[in-house]
Amino acid sequence: MREKVAAFSGHRIIPSAVLPMLTQKLDETIARLVAQGVTIFVDGGAVGFDQLAATAVLRLRETNHDVKLFIIQPCRDQDAHWNRQDRLTYHRLLNAADKTVCLSERYDPECFERRNKMMVELSGTCVAYLKRGRTGTSQTIRMAREQGLTVINLADEEQ
Repeated sequence: MREKVAAFSGHRIIPSAVLPMLTQKLDETIARLVAQGVTIFVDGGAVGFDQLAATAVLRLRETNHDVKLFIIQPCRDQDAHWNRQDRLTYHRLLNAADKTVCLSERYDPECFERRNKMMVELSGTCVAYLKRGRTGTSQTIRMAREQGLTVINLADEEQ
């Protein structure tokens, strides 16, 4: 089953100059994974790369109904300190997702790590946007590699 599931992990802040390239790379990567049999995409819903990736999955789902979006919330109040637009996007994604799982009612120091671990344990592939270490994304990529997942880092493809 893991071979049919891909997870997303990436930085929250993405330079605006990178957004067009990253959006295109996400669309291409997701389409390629679907052609290889991946049908479930697992996302954390966070601002930045997570929301960009979830939106790309939903775009493809409009024409390919086999594609599913699962969002794993680390905590129900994940968006408590986000700006209005990011919160609206987050709730739109939650409402559009085929499945949501919430790991904690309130933030606690380990909830994000639990979310990342669950995403890795469900998946066979991890699509990432990793530019720097010592982040939640680098932790997720490290876990993915330890579990033998295929890791696709779209930051490596920047030009």
